[in-house]
Amino acid sequence: MQEVQSSELKRGLSARHIRFIALGSAIGTGLFYGSAKAIQAAGPSVLIAYLIAGAAVYMVMRALGEMAVHNPVAGSFGQYASQSLGPLAGFITGWTYTFEMIIVCLADVTAFGLYMGFWYPDVPQWIWVLAIVLLIGGLNLCTVKLFGELEFWLSLLKVAAIVAMIAGGLGIMLFGIGLSADAPATGVHNLWQNGGFMPNGIGGLIASLAVVVFAFGGIEIIGITAGEAKDPGRTIPRAINAVPLRILLFYVLTLFVLMAIFPWSQIGSQGSPFVQIFDQLGIPSAATILNIVVISAAVSAINSDIFGAGRMLYGMAQQGQAPRGFAAVSRRGVPWMTVVVMSAALLIGVVLNYLIPKDVFLLIASIATFATVWVWLMILLSQFNMRRKMDPREAAQLKFPVPLWPAGPILAIAFMVFVILVLGYFPNTQAALIVGAVWIALLCIAYRLWVLPQRKAAQARVPEQGAPQNPSRPLTQGSD
Repeated sequence: MQEVQSSELKRGLSARHIRFIALGSAIGTGLFYGSAKAIQAAGPSVLIAYLIAGAAVYMVMRALGEMAVHNPVAGSFGQYASQSLGPLAGFITGWTYTFEMIIVCLADVTAFGLYMGFWYPDVPQWIWVLAIVLLIGGLNLCTVKLFGELEFWLSLLKVAAIVAMIAGGLGIMLFGIGLSADAPATGVHNLWQNGGFMPNGIGGLIASLAVVVFAFGGIEIIGITAGEAKDPGRTIPRAINAVPLRILLFYVLTLFVLMAIFPWSQIGSQGSPFVQIFDQLGIPSAATILNIVVISAAVSAINSDIFGAGRMLYGMAQQGQAPRGFAAVSRRGVPWMTVVVMSAALLIGVVLNYLIPKDVFLLIASIATFATVWVWLMILLSQFNMRRKMDPREAAQLKFPVPLWPAGPILAIAFMVFVILVLGYFPNTQAALIVGAVWIALLCIAYRLWVLPQRKAAQARVPEQGAPQNPSRPLTQGSD
């Protein structure tokens, strides 16, 4: 009995926690830093890129929500892929999501070191990276409720800063706050007067998708929280219906205001676009205020990503697709081994701070985009295959069905395939597709050499024990 109790997660996350966990993971480096890269690629037409990607992401979230409400489990979409597409698909999906979280975290811990250098330029950057890895790792070893509370307040700070920036930007546009008499006029005309709405053509719009999709990456963590949500049938739908629209508003409205105030070609060229807004308002400590915000954004994103990857590894360990030790849970209901391993992996960031220059962000974003899109594609395919196998009576009983079935999921699947092809078309993102292809190939080899023999051995033992084989049953103990 003790072993069973020590292998269970505790349901301590409310709807408020889950909603802001997703916000914390998806609103971070992609908005505060990556948005300038996307604007430089597409110009004002980047707004279209965010709208299209946002619609596709919403369809992913609804597909995930349908499955999470129907079957709320830890490491959800990894298990859904195993059940709907086969164990190999689940294995690849789970490890690719973990890979994605590590890559994004490496970018965020490096960004944290850069942000702290604003105040302490003489302190080596790697010290800050080491400090934040140890701090976040320690916090993730506490109860899941404490994690949820921390994420709520960190995300709330980011949201407040974005709202303040939008309000300040509208004040500059409508009332000329902070503008001198000879300052160039601000307004929506800036969206088409500096080379046109699509200055770099359709190619620029398509090229921006790598960074745009990266910005939305992490929102799928809502599915990961299903195993620890207090009332998943109620909290998951509420979180999914609220978060995508809010993130879309934050990104699209924020960038709209930015490009209406400043010519798009100047955004990001004089530091952070957020600093430009606060400077224009005449706030003397604009850079300091922004630094506090971006530090909280980085910490929040790292916090969510360690949580998400850890819970995914926990779910995979229960299925026999990850080392059995990852299923170990502390007395507080936390899978402590996964947190320790994730924190150790992030220590690579300490070393990379000697090697990675600032302009490597696009490559990291592209690699993370491949991993993100692959996971989203597997979510869509899992839901599509699951629904296709249902009879009309079963489908009618779904509590949170995906909308626009089947056209919506099919269009979203086509978009994800298109983004993967985009990564391979443009020279500066081709390396990401190569890395992604090599990663998938290595996972296929690992599955055949490691997981498949274990599954066959487990299946061979079951008849000897005189028990019927249940392929949906995890291969490790402590899963009940």
